[in-house]
Amino acid sequence: MAPNKKAPISKSRGKENSSRKKLKHSSARWMKRQQKDPYVKAANQHGYRSRAAYKLIELNKRFRIFQPGQTVLDLGAAPGSWTQVAVEHVQPKLGGTSSVLAIDINPITPIRGAMAMEIDFLSPEAASAISKALPRQIDVVLSDMAAPSTGHRQTDALRVNVLCETALEFAMGILAPGGTFVAKVLKIGAEQHLVEQMKMNFKSVRHAKPPASRKESSESYVVALGYRL
Repeated sequence: MAPNKKAPISKSRGKENSSRKKLKHSSARWMKRQQKDPYVKAANQHGYRSRAAYKLIELNKRFRIFQPGQTVLDLGAAPGSWTQVAVEHVQPKLGGTSSVLAIDINPITPIRGAMAMEIDFLSPEAASAISKALPRQIDVVLSDMAAPSTGHRQTDALRVNVLCETALEFAMGILAPGGTFVAKVLKIGAEQHLVEQMKMNFKSVRHAKPPASRKESSESYVVALGYRL
């Protein structure tokens, strides 16, 4: 009887095994980076939901985005670290009507001192839902939104910048005179038209990469101050 021969490994099966190994190595690298990241450690120590909180903290130190008593809308807020920072700085009355609203298409675990709403800000009902939750005009609109990665840097950057542009258009419909817009962009050169658009509608537009933003990341932030109707 002829000896048993091992079945040949199909190309698709080989590719699947290779993909699993790459994913495993990528996850290991991510875990190692997280363990060494001082902002991750600080976020855990101070109760922030992600290291992204420190990006907004650093932007606020530089540009004085927040003032006590302001009304703040955080777009694409999940998991909520930017909302936490906003609550700390505008000091909404606990037990009363909150002046900080976090919205996202994904659920947000409740944040003390803020309201959370599971809604797409581009949906037809979003504007009326926001105006009911925050009946007065909004002083600060935040957007740290990012589209799911495609693995193609140029495509990812364009998608993030489209989100920023959409958030800007939305913000200009609800901001109070003198209001502030803060948003993430990815620097690829094409974001300059966004900055020019902001300059036509705000007194001051600044571009910054806070220290908490990883050096290898192409992300930066635009801070538009003094909205002009």
